[in-house]
Amino acid sequence: MPYYERGDVRIRYEEVGSGLPLLVTPGGGLNSRVDNWPNAVINAMDVFKNDFRCITMDQRNAIGGESTGPIAVDDPWGGFADDQLGLMDHLGVSEFAYMGYCIGGCFAGKLLERAPDRVVTAVFCQSVGHWPEDPDVMYRSGRDAWAPELLAQRPDLDQDALDKYLHNLYRANPDFLYSVSRDFIRNCETPILVLPDDVPSHPHQTSVDVASLAPNAEITVFPWKSPADLKERTIDRVRKFIQTHGAAR
Repeated sequence: MPYYERGDVRIRYEEVGSGLPLLVTPGGGLNSRVDNWPNAVINAMDVFKNDFRCITMDQRNAIGGESTGPIAVDDPWGGFADDQLGLMDHLGVSEFAYMGYCIGGCFAGKLLERAPDRVVTAVFCQSVGHWPEDPDVMYRSGRDAWAPELLAQRPDLDQDALDKYLHNLYRANPDFLYSVSRDFIRNCETPILVLPDDVPSHPHQTSVDVASLAPNAEITVFPWKSPADLKERTIDRVRKFIQTHGAAR
């Protein structure tokens, strides 16, 4: 696997295919990493390799991944966006499409906010979001699963820093996508396609809200993962959506 380095950040990435650059980030919460693709609901690196230049990465400090760097305590979502945009700069990519799974919905929001002139279209697949019935479901996942393993590997970190980091990720903006506001999505002109889910960490309402607020958004039927024919039609819709809006730029 190749690596991209910027200061004290080191990002492991992979790419396959050619054509319109498509940055795809797998699910897994804070453990979003390349090795998760075989278990993804749609393995984008395989399914779209003949359509796009697919680029993926281990997110910074994902357990089991090989990307490392400081904990961006004061701007955690911005830290992820810095890594993602920095990788595209490293690869010489100016404009690109983006498809984010799970936590990737929050990544998408921040990328659209940071680089609206670069992200030509975005696909939100089973997005993470605020679930009023259990608002700390994502916070607990980070605290109980991710943080202890990272602390065991990183003697330079302490519990206080990770507590502040998780607070700023999931509690500082306790509504909607965590990474951006409803007002931002309401005024975001980028074409968006939403593939909903309905579990505590991927609330159905978050996907509906993104599709309802964004002026150029579409949403698939739900559920869409089965039967197999419906899933294949959904995959084809994603492919055509990206091709159409990528070509328009």
